[in-house]
Amino acid sequence: MKRNGKIICIVLDGVGIGAAPDANIYHDEAANTLGNTASKMGGLKLPNMALLGLGNIAKIEGVPSNGNASANFGKMREVSKGKDSTTGHWEMSGIVLEKDFPYYPNGFPKDVVEKFCALTGCKGILGNKAASGTEIIAQLGAEHERTGNPIVYTSADSVLQIATNENVIPLDRLYELCTIARNQVMIEKHAVGRVIARPFIGTKGNYKRTTNRRDFSLFPPSTTMLDILFENKIPTIAIGKIDDLFAGKSLSEKIHTKSNAEGIDETIASAKKTKRGFIFTNLVDFDALFGHRQDPKGMKDALEYFDVQLPRIIETLRDDDILILTADHGNDPTDNSTDHSREYVPLIVYSPNGKKNVNIGIRNTFADLGKTVVDYFGFEGKELSGTSFLPQVI
Repeated sequence: MKRNGKIICIVLDGVGIGAAPDANIYHDEAANTLGNTASKMGGLKLPNMALLGLGNIAKIEGVPSNGNASANFGKMREVSKGKDSTTGHWEMSGIVLEKDFPYYPNGFPKDVVEKFCALTGCKGILGNKAASGTEIIAQLGAEHERTGNPIVYTSADSVLQIATNENVIPLDRLYELCTIARNQVMIEKHAVGRVIARPFIGTKGNYKRTTNRRDFSLFPPSTTMLDILFENKIPTIAIGKIDDLFAGKSLSEKIHTKSNAEGIDETIASAKKTKRGFIFTNLVDFDALFGHRQDPKGMKDALEYFDVQLPRIIETLRDDDILILTADHGNDPTDNSTDHSREYVPLIVYSPNGKKNVNIGIRNTFADLGKTVVDYFGFEGKELSGTSFLPQVI
């Protein structure tokens, strides 16, 4: 049955809800982004998400269970290899990756560096190691200013990151370096999940990363829910870094944002003018500003801000419209690691005319989300992994 409404899917980037069954492989057995943040901070004040049923998914201090939840609730397990944003979003869209992306804990090999310099015209690079972005900028920012060479580094994720001072290397040139790295260097056996532009400003001792970050992902290797919708003339609206994660493919509208607040406002604006379509939003601050920086207070504040804004989002829904709240991986700010964490992700599904208080269980793959989205719009999606949970919520 084709429906004429819209789906808003909001990804709370990095907001996991407890260690996944295979967390031991990733040394994340104790990870629990929501639970541990709540415990560390003496509870979370999330009354609107509690009304929807967040406290029914797992024990979260300050978020009580609700026997009369206004939404449906569950959690999803990731089955793809890895715990990167690209992997998580691709699996949500119907792709399960059997092979993980390459990682470089000891820096990039000589052939990668030489190829990068030859193709970009850079005299050399600085860094070339796994590092915290803020720390490596503090360490090498002055040398970067003196030499003009970009800071190139990686992390525990499958990424090549390029940091430059906007007053030394302009943004357009930084994005050009990233495009060359993505399309001509980090390919084949070196095909990392993302190449990331990490611009900063300031002077020695006072450097600050700007909001002009850009992610350059691979093209998805097979059909996604976005492809199916786009090919069938269903509007697909990307807000936040969704455009970057899918390399711009099968998106009707691409709206880049610089904060959770802006992402929420853009989601509401798009929802108000969209009668039929799919709005896909990533709110990255939870991950980028608080999970990676081990800041549970910031994580708490960001979650509580989102909760306050949630009624504004719900007000845009009509009839059979659906709101989905979920995450792409964990990033526990209490675990003494700046890496993502292998966790279940929460799943909350609300529709004004839909079912209420249904426990839709533990989904065996994030891909169930993508299958549900195409099912809503009346398409079978045989190319996608996963199982639709639409009959449980509508």
